[in-house]
Amino acid sequence: MGKQSSAWVTMQKKKRWQLMILLLFTLSTAVLFFMRSTANSCNTSSITTKTTTTAPHFNSDEEKASNPLNFMKSKLVLLVSHELSLSGGPLLLMELAFLLRGVGAEVVWITNQKPNERDEVIYSLEHKMLDRGVQVLSAKGEKTINTALNADLVVLNTAVAGKWLDGVLKDKVSQVLPKVLWWIHEMRGHYFKLEYVKHLPFVAGAMIDSYTTAEYWKNRTRERLGIRMPETYVVHLGNSKDLMDIAEDSVARRVLREHVRESLGVRDDDLLFAIINSVSRGKGQDLFLHSFYESLQLIREKKLQVPSMHAVVVGSDMNAQTKFETELRNFVAEKKIQDHVHFVNKTLTVSPYLASIDVLVQNSQARGECFGRITIEAMAFQLPVLGTAAGGTMEIVVNGTTGLLHPAGKEGVTPLANNIVKLATHVERRLTMGKKGYERVKDRFLEHHMSQRIALVLREVLQYAKIHQPQSHS
Repeated sequence: MGKQSSAWVTMQKKKRWQLMILLLFTLSTAVLFFMRSTANSCNTSSITTKTTTTAPHFNSDEEKASNPLNFMKSKLVLLVSHELSLSGGPLLLMELAFLLRGVGAEVVWITNQKPNERDEVIYSLEHKMLDRGVQVLSAKGEKTINTALNADLVVLNTAVAGKWLDGVLKDKVSQVLPKVLWWIHEMRGHYFKLEYVKHLPFVAGAMIDSYTTAEYWKNRTRERLGIRMPETYVVHLGNSKDLMDIAEDSVARRVLREHVRESLGVRDDDLLFAIINSVSRGKGQDLFLHSFYESLQLIREKKLQVPSMHAVVVGSDMNAQTKFETELRNFVAEKKIQDHVHFVNKTLTVSPYLASIDVLVQNSQARGECFGRITIEAMAFQLPVLGTAAGGTMEIVVNGTTGLLHPAGKEGVTPLANNIVKLATHVERRLTMGKKGYERVKDRFLEHHMSQRIALVLREVLQYAKIHQPQSHS
C-alpha cells in the first residue's frame, strides 16, 4: 500500500511539472533573454571597501520571523531605474522592490527612460509590480519630486540613472543626495561620464556586485574623472527561492531534462556543455565554439571513449540574426559540426536548460563578468562551471573545486578545450565539482544571504541620511 501511495505521489508531481514545463516553454517564446550581467568587463585587483560576506542561515519559519529587512517596515523607498526591460539591472531592482514589499515597506518605482509608444514588456513588468503592491509613478512631475524629498531611501539603479537627478530634481538635488544609495552594475567605459556620475561623491553610498567591479570604479572615477567614490559596499547576489525550489526538486529536474533534451534531439546520456548569455562578442560564444571544436578533435585524435558531446548556445535571436551570430553559424557549418551544436532562442526561463545540461561555460571576455548570476544558478543545479579567470567569476568559482578556469581571449581557447575534455572523460570529477558548487551556493549565495548583505547596507545608508540631512553641496 505504501508503495502504491508513493508511486501515486510521484506521478502527480511529474504531471504537475509537465504542466509547468508547457507553461515555461510557452512563455519563453514570448519574452526576451534575461541578461544576468549588464556589464562586459571587470578588473581583478584588490580594494578596500565595506563588505557583508557573512549571513546567518534560516529555516523557513525562522526566516519569516527574523527577516533581516524587517527594519524597513513602513519606510518609504523610491527606486529609480534608467529603463524597464528584461535586462539584469532593472530585474535586480524589481527583486529588491519585492523583498522590501515583503517586509511592509512602501515602495515607489519610476523609470527614467521610456519609449513614446506602448511597449508590451514595460506594460507587463509594471503590472507585475502593481500586483505586488509597488507604486509606479512617472519619472517627472511634482508628485515624483515630493516622493523623492519625503522618501527615507532613494535607490538609483545603474550609472545612467544619474541623469534623472538634475533632469528632474534640479535645484532640489542636494536635499536628496544624502539618502541616495547608488547600485552600480556597469563596467563599459562609456558609462564613465560626468553627466552621469558627477553627484556620486555626495551620495550616502554605492552598492556594487563584486570586488572587481568596485575596484574598477574606484580607479576609473579617480583617473578619468577626478572624483572619488562614496562609501562603497560589495554585495554578492543570491539565488531566488523559486529557482532553488526547482533545483532541489529531483522530479522537476528530471522532467525538465527529459523535455529539453527531447526538444534538442539529444539522448539522455549525451554530454551537454552550454553557454547561457545574450549572443555577443563580449560573452565569448565564438571562442567557446572554437574550444568545443578543438575538444572534439582531441577526443578523436586520442581515441577517448566519451558519450556524444553537444554545445548549446542559449540566447540566440532567430528573428534578427546579428552579424556576430551569422559568424557563429557559419563556423559551425564550415567545421561540419551542425549535429553537435544547438542554438536556442532567447528565453527568460533558464531553469529548464540548467536542469538539462551537464556543464555550464561562462566565457565572458575582457575583464569578465561583473558578477555573473547565471554562474550561481548553474551551481544550484549541481553543475560544474568552466569560466574565464576574470572578473566576478573568480569570486564565485573555486578553481579545481567547483569548476575550472581558463584565460580570457584567444589564448584561452586551447585551455578551455582541454578542460572540456577533462570533464567529459572524468565523470566522478564532474559530479564532485557540481556537488561542491551546490554546497558553496547553500553556504553564501541564497536569497537570504543577499537580503542580509543588503540589510546591512541599508542600515548604514539610513544612518548616514539621518546624520547628514538636510545638507547641500557646492
